[in-house]
Amino acid sequence: MRGNNSDTISVLREGNMVKSLAKMGFPMVISMLIMAVYNIADTFWVSHLGTIPIAAVSIVFPFTLVFTGIGLTFGVGGGVFVSRLLGKKKLDEASIVASVSVLSALLLGGIVMFLCNLFIHPILNYIGADSASLDTAVSYGRLFTISCTIGAFNVASANIFVSQGASKISATAMITGAVTNMGLVPLFIYTLGLGVNGSAYANIISQSITALIYCWHYSHKATVKVSLRLFNPTLTIYAEILKVGVAMFCLQIFQAVSIGLMQKASSKYGNEAIAAVGIVLKIVTLGSNVVYGFVKGFQPIAGYNYGAGNFQRLKEALLWSLVLTTSYCIIWSILIFSYSTTIIGWFGEDVKMKQIAANALNASTIMFFTLGFQFVYAAFYMSIGMGFRSFLLNISRQGIMFIPAILILPTYWGLQGVLYTPMVADLLSVLLTLFYAFKAKSIYSKKGS
Repeated sequence: MRGNNSDTISVLREGNMVKSLAKMGFPMVISMLIMAVYNIADTFWVSHLGTIPIAAVSIVFPFTLVFTGIGLTFGVGGGVFVSRLLGKKKLDEASIVASVSVLSALLLGGIVMFLCNLFIHPILNYIGADSASLDTAVSYGRLFTISCTIGAFNVASANIFVSQGASKISATAMITGAVTNMGLVPLFIYTLGLGVNGSAYANIISQSITALIYCWHYSHKATVKVSLRLFNPTLTIYAEILKVGVAMFCLQIFQAVSIGLMQKASSKYGNEAIAAVGIVLKIVTLGSNVVYGFVKGFQPIAGYNYGAGNFQRLKEALLWSLVLTTSYCIIWSILIFSYSTTIIGWFGEDVKMKQIAANALNASTIMFFTLGFQFVYAAFYMSIGMGFRSFLLNISRQGIMFIPAILILPTYWGLQGVLYTPMVADLLSVLLTLFYAFKAKSIYSKKGS
């Protein structure tokens, strides 16, 4: 394993940058793509149960953002800290930080699961459930929070493995769970007759399999270990984790609130509108997960070279990441604009729902070409430990820009205001990112000189 670790460090430290980014990012791109495909497949199978079931699943979806936020808080925050410690050759300290990160995510996830179930009726009522969808949403949501708790552990673990350059392990665990889920969902929903709850049971099993893979690697192959023995939390460790990780938590909470508000605004136009927004969200996630996965490969390279003082390589990684992600985003946008009606046609038979969804998909794609620009600079500041800047950039697109837009636009533009809110939020977020892009240039130019 020491040899493999040496090879990984070499990729972070030296060599052709495009190849290094590809080697670090490609496994995460594949795994994130598989995760998005399984979400699409899940939505596809549920959509054929009718509009109410897909609306119920869409209403519950913000729960997963909260739990993902917990996993990202400790995974990204701890992962950035781990990358810096590895750059300074402090392996034992890195293992302690990783253990605190992963086990804290699991513990907090369990607490949040309890609270979600305790207040599930008022929560779902507030974010758009009506008398037709509430019972289905509650039944599904109680099961879904179990899988989300395990998912918090998995998200934290994925980031810890990526931070040490072991992105293939993260990819293997995530892909195995996703493929398992894709096979179980139609079996449980239709063959076993479990309906929409079959999707929740499939999620629990697939998340558990992913968690077991991570646990095996922690105890056998990982360079940076995670165990109860190494769980030694201190205020200093939590401060370093939260300095970066709190931005990810706020991002996910803002996303959950934003989607909840979007669903609430959509509910005025019926369950067809809620279902349409939910379907489009999964499709957009399919495209954005590729960018996010690539950026996860950029992050350890940036973190390592910042910690090692190699600012020229840090700059090179940033510039190539911008070129590659933006090129992909442009290609994705062209494909969506060309085939949006065909894509939406795969989800159910409700004509009104599909009309709303096609309009929403096109609206959400208008500013998609800027996503790489936004994600890369958010990851750049995250990787170098600049807490406030990473915080601000991470909450801009799905928080401080989105929430005012979703509260204002539907008042004047009705349903179209709901559907075009993501585009307006992206536009405003790009302007903020441009400002901090110029700030980033001054940072690596000074330190690289």
